[in-house]
Amino acid sequence: MNNTYFIAILLPEPILGQVESYKHELLKQFNLRGALRSPAHITLHRPFKWKAEKENILLEKLGEFKSDLKFEIDLKDFNCFSPRVIYVDVLKNEKLEELHTSLKYFAQEKLKLLNEVEDMRGFHPHVTIAFRDLRKNKFEEVWQQFKEKKYESKFVFSGFSLLKLNSKWEELKFFPT
Repeated sequence: MNNTYFIAILLPEPILGQVESYKHELLKQFNLRGALRSPAHITLHRPFKWKAEKENILLEKLGEFKSDLKFEIDLKDFNCFSPRVIYVDVLKNEKLEELHTSLKYFAQEKLKLLNEVEDMRGFHPHVTIAFRDLRKNKFEEVWQQFKEKKYESKFVFSGFSLLKLNSKWEELKFFPT
């Protein structure tokens, strides 16, 4: 049997709580619950399948990934991928790009994982607050709530997490850098 995983930077508290409150606002006002299936995060590697009985190998291999990058991640205001996704924007960050590239090549070489979809779209770090259940015909109404809203926060990158899909996405393990 295969399980589904993805690799991400989870937002630390109190930022996590702040961003989760936007998701709850969208649940209350528009009945949007899709983004509540995972903790607020920046995706580094999209979801992938892995054999359940080999999960320990996945954890061991990810533990071998080393990065000595120390940097701040800046979150600022809101943006969208019209007509289906609204997110907290992550400001351009060369060190984050470098981390992503290193992890992508590590995953290809050591785990035989590919990020095909991302290769076509490029890496665009963001923290999703609405997506799958945001219908095109409701997008403008929801986007009006956020397009002028201000938000600003920053945190120091200290590692990444492997998340596993059970009934919702849950952190399986944190990998400090």
